[in-house]
Amino acid sequence: MKRTIHKNYPFILLAVFLCVWIWGAINPVSPEAWMLENILVVIAVPTIIILGKYFRFSNISYTCIVAFMILHMIGAHYTYAEAPLGSGIGEWFGSNRNIYDRIVHFSFGFLWVYPVREVLLRVAKIRGFWSYVVPLEMAFSFSAIFEIFEWFIVVASNEETGVAFLATQGDIWDAQKDMALAALGAFVTLSSIAVVNWFHSREFRKEMRDSFTIGERQNPVGEISMKDVMEEKKKLLRKAQKIKKRYQKTQKKK
Repeated sequence: MKRTIHKNYPFILLAVFLCVWIWGAINPVSPEAWMLENILVVIAVPTIIILGKYFRFSNISYTCIVAFMILHMIGAHYTYAEAPLGSGIGEWFGSNRNIYDRIVHFSFGFLWVYPVREVLLRVAKIRGFWSYVVPLEMAFSFSAIFEIFEWFIVVASNEETGVAFLATQGDIWDAQKDMALAALGAFVTLSSIAVVNWFHSREFRKEMRDSFTIGERQNPVGEISMKDVMEEKKKLLRKAQKIKKRYQKTQKKK
């Protein structure tokens, strides 16, 4: 029974997400903004499903992905500037601003960095210190790419839809704060993983030390590598010339 649930867990999450997506599609506050918010959803969800045949994420990663997508769909339904949850939390912190967009950007780093790290561990075989730093940098990068994506979308759409989509609410530093919160969210998750591994993994300290160890046969990249490439090229040219001369001699004998 447990194995069946474990195997079908991604499909259960997909069903939950589809229910939320259908709910969000019914009478959204701004249909135009809802459609813009769903551009990446339409790309991401099928991609994850198709890749699932070749690369199955852990159930924790699938949970993180779906949790973020649900938060995003709630923002798409109400628009990020008018989501009820953001207003309530904003008032609790003594702010007049709807902070739902801040919550989701923090959640982006907090939730997405786990599956990103899983891919790096299993595919790129990244280990130790770099298995924490690289995912953090990628969360920062993805957040910046999304801000550029928002800019393109707003330029291509009308002013009213663009304002609803951006949800800057008059904050000129909105993009920078969003990226900072995504990085902070990723940092919190990665720090938590590091602490857990520190206490429970015997290999943690060794992997961290090995992260800064340079192999005996690893030469620095740059001039030395280029020199080796040129030497190899010269060897191949000399070999080709010898083959050519032999061929010419055999042709003369004939």
